[in-house]
Amino acid sequence: MNIPAELKYTKDHEWLKVEDKVVTLGISDYAQMELGDIVNVELPDEGEVYEKEDSIGAVESVKASSEIFTPVSGKILEINDPLMDAPETINDDPYEEGWMVKIELSNLDELEELMDANAYQAYVQEESK
Repeated sequence: MNIPAELKYTKDHEWLKVEDKVVTLGISDYAQMELGDIVNVELPDEGEVYEKEDSIGAVESVKASSEIFTPVSGKILEINDPLMDAPETINDDPYEEGWMVKIELSNLDELEELMDANAYQAYVQEESK
C-alpha cells in the first residue's frame, strides 16, 4: 500500500495535496484497493461551492459505490475530465493521474484536521484489523 508522505489524509480515505490555497483531492491507494475495479466516477461541476463534508461526487466499482465528501470548504476550480472516460485510472495511479478535483480553499484552518502519512497509516492498520 502506497501512502505518500507529502500528502494529507482523511478518515474517509481521501488524500489532499496542498499548494497554497488550492488542494488537489483524490482517493487513497487503500481506498481503491478496497473498492476493487472502478467502473464509474461522478464529479461536481467546476465553479460550484461546497462546505466541508458535503458530497461532491461518487466512485462506483464492481463491488460497491462510495460517495466522495469534501474534507474542506471551497470552490471547485477544476475536475479531472479524463476520469469520466477512464475511471480505472484511479486504480492504476490514484495519486497522480487519478486525482479527482482541485478546490480553492475558503478556510485554511480546516487543513489542521487532516492526518499526515504516519497517522493515516496507523489509522488504516487499525481499521483493517
